[in-house]
Amino acid sequence: MAYFPFYLGLVLVILLLMMLAKKLRIAYPVLLVLAGLFISFIPFVPQLHIDPELIFIIFLPPLLYEAAWAISWKELWRWRRIISSFAFVVVFITALTVAVISNHFIPGFSLALGFLLGGIVSPPDAVSAGAILKFVKIPKRMSSILEGESLLNDASSLIIFRFALIAVATGQFIWQDAALNFGWMLAGGIGIGLLIGLLFMKLHKYLPTDANTDIIFTLITPYVIYIAAEELHSSGVLAVVAGGLFLSNKRYTFLSSSSRLRGSNFWESLSFLLNGIVFMLIGLDLPEIIAGLGSVSILDATLYGLLITVVLIISRLIAAYGALIVTLIARNFIKVADTRNPGLKVPFVLGWSGMRGVVSLAAALSIPVYLPGGAAFPHRDLILFVTFVVILLTLLLQGLSLPYLIRKFNLPDVDQDTSEEEIEAGLRKKMAQLGLEYINGQCPERLKAQPALRQIAAKWRQGEDLEHTNAMTVEVKQVYQEILNRQREWLLEKNSSEAGLNEDLIRKQLQYLDLEEERLGYI
Repeated sequence: MAYFPFYLGLVLVILLLMMLAKKLRIAYPVLLVLAGLFISFIPFVPQLHIDPELIFIIFLPPLLYEAAWAISWKELWRWRRIISSFAFVVVFITALTVAVISNHFIPGFSLALGFLLGGIVSPPDAVSAGAILKFVKIPKRMSSILEGESLLNDASSLIIFRFALIAVATGQFIWQDAALNFGWMLAGGIGIGLLIGLLFMKLHKYLPTDANTDIIFTLITPYVIYIAAEELHSSGVLAVVAGGLFLSNKRYTFLSSSSRLRGSNFWESLSFLLNGIVFMLIGLDLPEIIAGLGSVSILDATLYGLLITVVLIISRLIAAYGALIVTLIARNFIKVADTRNPGLKVPFVLGWSGMRGVVSLAAALSIPVYLPGGAAFPHRDLILFVTFVVILLTLLLQGLSLPYLIRKFNLPDVDQDTSEEEIEAGLRKKMAQLGLEYINGQCPERLKAQPALRQIAAKWRQGEDLEHTNAMTVEVKQVYQEILNRQREWLLEKNSSEAGLNEDLIRKQLQYLDLEEERLGYI
């Protein structure tokens, strides 16, 4: 209770720094980490101690769930091969490389400890990349690949982390058991996520919920999924991702327009705050990490962190160009998402977008202080310090230079021949045509009798929005509601049938329809 004003002030500082970052056009994770580092050395600032057993439960489920709702399933499936290769193959190879290098160069580091460190630092952070990419325009395919990879690589890296943790604790690693456990973590995680997601969908659908209760249900859902999966020894991260993707894809079948609109605002604010707190904690936790280094000097620990950072950057760049080579070869034998040569700039940007952040910090902090036998966990604080250095260096080096590189390369969006404005205009024109067809075909007599309906039809013919429609009768509202339903169905069908159509543009129109439906209650 004594520290409550400090925590409240910390939240205020986070919000102010995020606004400053937006003003300066700097990714807020960079600014928050540096601010946390600065605040941690101010005298009389209380030293934060984060319970490692709670770090995953508090932050990861809602952040992963929100990311799963935001991503496009269509884009995820379209780029499934390269996303899977980065999320699983590249993460494993990166962890293996870190294990070998750390075992060779860091005194007292076994291969198991190296794998543990590799599992912690191997996944790039989606939040950092997303915050940076807001300031620059990149091709849709690249942002889709980065978003999809970040959803799945968290699961694969944490699976590696869990197996390495067992190996360190027990001193042995049985490949047969590991293979079976790995299979269960994947299959069980996906199955549990889908099953609980289906259960919550039924609750939303058949219980007399409103927007407020729907939002509370969505807040509870990721925690229930994560805890259930972890209790059954499968991947909680993968379960939350699977459940989130399932519910996101079905949102128009069980949520009202009011629940969708208010829920979107709620989750955007919650994710914003949680991400801000985590990145601030990265900087604030440094004094405690340094205090636990023991016999290892800060200089040596920093050099180890620099070495691992270089390994991670080089490994990802090699992987990006390796994926390009594999794709160019594979297109001769199988059908790939795109047969064109992306050139050398696109793989470099993908490779350079490897900032580390939230998941790496959470994993490092979750390392137990003591082994099951009561002995201190070997090199725990060194691993924490190296993780901190990796996060800080990648955020500063790659995070600050990435926007410049993207502007310099001027990457073309080869998936879109027409501008977004033209596509949006075409969508709105077709939606207006659907509305006119329904009015003229289904209710011509109402059109004659209802002035508000004639005004709607006139505005659609002229290509105008319906912001100043006269007061509607109950009968006109029913007609307009049916039109909105038909327009929504058409948009969803068009999104699923046209692989190359940017789903963000479809979602923008769907949100417009939700707003129109909400407006009906106030006319």
